[in-house]
Amino acid sequence: MAGSNAMAEHRGPPEMLWETVKLAVQAIFRNALRSFLTVLGIVIGVGAVIAMVTVGQGSTEQVTADVEKLGTNMLMVMPGQDAMEGGPVGTAVQLFSIRMNDLLEEELGVIEVSAPLSMGRARVVFGNENRRTDMVGTDNRYFSAAQWEVDRGRLFDVTELQSGKPVCVIGETVRKDLFGTSDPIGEEIRIQTLSCEVIGLLKSKGASTFGSDQDDFVIMPIRTFQRRIAGNTDVSLFIVSVRDGVDTERAKTEIEAVMRDLRRIGRGEEDDFTVMDMKQLATMLSGITGILTGLLSAVAAVSLLVGGIGIMNIMLVSVTERTREIGIRLAIGAQAWQVLLQFLVEAIILSLFGGLIGIIVGLGMGLLGANMLSIPFRPDPQIVLLAFAFSAAVGVVFGFFPARRAARLNPIDALRRE
Repeated sequence: MAGSNAMAEHRGPPEMLWETVKLAVQAIFRNALRSFLTVLGIVIGVGAVIAMVTVGQGSTEQVTADVEKLGTNMLMVMPGQDAMEGGPVGTAVQLFSIRMNDLLEEELGVIEVSAPLSMGRARVVFGNENRRTDMVGTDNRYFSAAQWEVDRGRLFDVTELQSGKPVCVIGETVRKDLFGTSDPIGEEIRIQTLSCEVIGLLKSKGASTFGSDQDDFVIMPIRTFQRRIAGNTDVSLFIVSVRDGVDTERAKTEIEAVMRDLRRIGRGEEDDFTVMDMKQLATMLSGITGILTGLLSAVAAVSLLVGGIGIMNIMLVSVTERTREIGIRLAIGAQAWQVLLQFLVEAIILSLFGGLIGIIVGLGMGLLGANMLSIPFRPDPQIVLLAFAFSAAVGVVFGFFPARRAARLNPIDALRRE
């Protein structure tokens, strides 16, 4: 080791740097297990940051795609103020009515259809199978506004809607759990104490970005739901489809004006309802996803700091173990900066190894997470490069103190060390 060090002192800068790198790699692989444990914090930090950002960007893209499936010309009218804009949370509000929905549709030419929805949850039973699912009371306008397609069977007819006949249309998840592979059309399921004939099955939309099942529901005529399930005439919300070519902001403004009149809200009084644009919903959900991704990435980045401290500790141990070697180099003419460079390069190589392994681990975790959540795999090359550069910076920052300590050793005292 001392001979190779002596040869290195008489070479030019490029040869000396290459020799320094070789010596650093040899020192790292002499204690391979210790070196791996040293960079584990860097691996975890880089990997976690890349994985979080990748999953976050995939989730954002999926949110946008899910909302676009609902239609960019769709609005939701809900009781209560928007909590995202400073409205009260948890306060009692007056719900809507079917009549209010029909008047809204009649008075505004910008609306294609407006569908009333009454919602709740109930246990549905068929034979020995049962499950708790979402219940929706509405009419055929909802299927048009929300762009639902029938896979088998049919939708409600006029008589069923007007009389409140106990018939229902189900989602794919309910069909799978209650009927297995058999055809549900014409069968009767029990909802609480009500027997309901299945007349239709809707095409599957799968899971949403946040994991909720979009096919787990039973839909029945709204009057049937109100009389036989809910026991009231309340309507939870309106789903509004805007006519083609009409700007949703204009439609939103007109709907708000009519709703204020229908709800008898005086001048200067705040709305007790919210009209939400699907584009607004996409922006809100994407913002939430971005905030969560940022917070998780910040927590993951702490591992890089922990990894840097680990590198500094091990390099200090390495300086202590190799004190005699350092003394020999200094005694035969090595400059202090050359000793500092050797240990600094060793720390940088350690952190770069950790960064490379962390990139592989992070991309693998991101791919696994994307597959598990059924979202697009969208790695960000800029984040990958930034994480790698940050790992190198960690090596420089936390490797400098041990390297400076080695460079400042007194050759005579170092040679006396056993």
